[in-house]
Amino acid sequence: MPITAAMGGNAGVQVITVTVRALATKDISPSSDLLRIIGKELLVGLINACVFAAILGTIGGLWFGQLQIGLVLAGAMIFNMVWAGFAGTVIPLIMNRLGFDPATGAGPFLTTTTDCIGFFSFLGLATLILR
Repeated sequence: MPITAAMGGNAGVQVITVTVRALATKDISPSSDLLRIIGKELLVGLINACVFAAILGTIGGLWFGQLQIGLVLAGAMIFNMVWAGFAGTVIPLIMNRLGFDPATGAGPFLTTTTDCIGFFSFLGLATLILR
């Protein structure tokens, strides 16, 4: 469970860094195609999620000797890292829009949500799959 939460937090903080930099250099503005930017980060998050889910799901399944545990880990990783890509883009944009500094405030919001999503998705999938 901590791996799922930590991977989401790390991925999301990297997305926050890119988004805050784009805001600071005026590469993103209110007139930007925000849906395209969010979609791009979701796609990158999904690609990263699938790669790490395959690696960690395989390791988890082999480590515990149960394919189902590997599937739970892989699924939770995908949910959390896709969320991290979305939240890492949207949270700084919302904070900027509201007049708050996203460089100092976005991290705590992101890590809280990725921790919650990571644990919830892992435990939820475990409840569904390991019955």
